[in-house]
Amino acid sequence: MTPRRATLAGFAAVLLWSSLAVLTGGTAGIPPFQLLAMGFGVAGLAGCALLLRPGGPGLTALRQPLAAGALGIAALFGYHALYFIALKNAPAVEANLINYLWPLLIVVFAALLGGARVRAGQWLGTVLGLAAAVLLVTRAGRVDIDPAHLPGYAAALGAALVWALYSVLNRRFEAVPSAAMAGSCLAVGVLGAIAHVALETTVAPTAGQGALILLLGLGPTGIAFWLWDIGTKRGDIAVLGTLSYAAPMLSTGLLLAFGQARPHWTQAVAVALLLLGAWLSVRGASPAGRRAAG
Repeated sequence: MTPRRATLAGFAAVLLWSSLAVLTGGTAGIPPFQLLAMGFGVAGLAGCALLLRPGGPGLTALRQPLAAGALGIAALFGYHALYFIALKNAPAVEANLINYLWPLLIVVFAALLGGARVRAGQWLGTVLGLAAAVLLVTRAGRVDIDPAHLPGYAAALGAALVWALYSVLNRRFEAVPSAAMAGSCLAVGVLGAIAHVALETTVAPTAGQGALILLLGLGPTGIAFWLWDIGTKRGDIAVLGTLSYAAPMLSTGLLLAFGQARPHWTQAVAVALLLLGAWLSVRGASPAGRRAAG
């Protein structure tokens, strides 16, 4: 796969993740770890079914080095667990704001750990993306950092660090086929089920919620992670870091479209900042990176 197609695959994952808030909002009342178990369970089973299709590679495609499997499972489960803990122990606005540091951290870690050369335009573009996320989350309001919520803030920062580190370190396992993500999703589903049984009370989903969970498993917690795996292994990781700030913007747009959010002037400013940041990031990339970003 060419770097351009791989970067586009990673950005497609970001597009799918933007639907996470809308789909999750429709599953209100389902405990978080139960939702995690069901979503990743659907993803893992669907992935295995795809591998077992006539002419498919079969379950042998799930084989991968222990280090690669451990990284994927720890990142997928660790990120979601920390994010849920953050939302339970800190206000949603501040928790989301800290969580959206992960695209910026991807660019930082790409330079420090990934051996990527990050140019000035890419740094500036990523900072503008962060500014856009701040506007979207806070609506230009005051952010109150209450020391009583420090455990929640720490969990949100931990989630951002986990996902950024995974995205950069995953490049070291470029030889592992992305189809192996089906096994990682299944493992995360099992871990989510264990956490659910230990910590929560099961709630039977309605028919409508069941349909949304199916979409959740096939999309944002399913194929999205396969696509992100392709993008982080073979695409331009610095460009992907900047473009990842499209997730909160698009998520807000979907919430508006489905009546789950109200319009605000900060949304228009955030879109402008994000587009400018993306343009600067792509313009500041190497010639190969510009070709990858199209």
